Amino acid sequence: MAFQGVDFYGIDDLLTDEEKLVRASVRRFVEAKIVPIIGKHYQEGSFPLELIPEFAELGLLGASLTGYGCAGMGAVAYGLATQELERGDSGIRSFCSVQSGLVMYPIWAFGSEAQKERYLPGMAGGTIIGCFGLTEPDFGSNPTGMLTRAERISGGGYRLNGTKRWITNATISDVCVVWAKLDGVVHGFLVPKGTPGLTTRKIEDKFSLRASVTGELILEDCELPEDAILPGVKGMKGPLSCLSQARYGIAWGAVGAAMSCYETALDYAGSRLQFGRPLSGFQLVQAKLVEMVSEITKAQLLALQMGRLKEAGKLRPAQISLAKRNNVKIALDIARVARDILGANGIMFEYPVGRHMMNLESVITYEGTHDIHTLIVGQDITGQAAFE
Repeated sequence: MAFQGVDFYGIDDLLTDEEKLVRASVRRFVEAKIVPIIGKHYQEGSFPLELIPEFAELGLLGASLTGYGCAGMGAVAYGLATQELERGDSGIRSFCSVQSGLVMYPIWAFGSEAQKERYLPGMAGGTIIGCFGLTEPDFGSNPTGMLTRAERISGGGYRLNGTKRWITNATISDVCVVWAKLDGVVHGFLVPKGTPGLTTRKIEDKFSLRASVTGELILEDCELPEDAILPGVKGMKGPLSCLSQARYGIAWGAVGAAMSCYETALDYAGSRLQFGRPLSGFQLVQAKLVEMVSEITKAQLLALQMGRLKEAGKLRPAQISLAKRNNVKIALDIARVARDILGANGIMFEYPVGRHMMNLESVITYEGTHDIHTLIVGQDITGQAAFE
């Protein structure tokens, strides 16, 4: 069956049967389980926790990792899965991205075998939820300035003090990957739920990503055993490599949000009558729709080539920055124009456009702001660092 969606350039022909199957499976799930309920969850500021086992069953948790119960999807298949998740809602994709790229990945890449065995099978199965503690109240775009500190305890182990903010899954997590400076060098620590000194607090007053759990981690003399540290990495390479994993999925996911907004606007413009004919029959509306499909097509090709480079082991962080920067920006622009085409109906929860528009205001900021990614690419092409 032909792909029902935005495929103006026949990109479907460039995908393998397995990649198409992954996309189709996730799309069916999103249409059946996410779309009918997500508006209500957004209004209530809640996350559909009951769907976590189904994420696991579809192989969406740690999807691109191998072993330990993970699905071992190819990079493009994983990207298509995140695209379809974000067609439903950015908060749904964020949950899977954080679990997979920001929590499971560092344990998989830098953890001891005991840490991998302890956490990864449960995380892949959805019975252990994790969060990623890097951003702080005063340090987002400049993570090297973090104030969270770890110190060695006499007799063994570590003591952590600090606060992490804007942490997805903070209050529902069973384990937190917390990045802290130990003797001036950044290290990752696994902090289980219930550890004395660890407090979590939910951030409630959001107008964006409302169907996602966001919060704070407060660490006050939080004592951890020797085996809490991730032994395989030190320095900013650790958290930055995790961010590359997450940004990759975001670049694909934003395309899904853009597709949802475009398809909604196209359908609406074809059925909404003004001055005796459909909106889609007016030149100005057609110009808007053409701009949408043009930018989506370019974003799809950018994401696909990014995926192929990743599969070949040739993908560089600056290339991920280019895709994240471009795709989220065009998705936000498309959401705003789609809202305009829908008129007053564009602010109604009956349609997904306003929700996507609000969510994308966060997506364009987190995992590196639009401006920061501009400077990353700028440094890559000029050899000059403009932010130091």
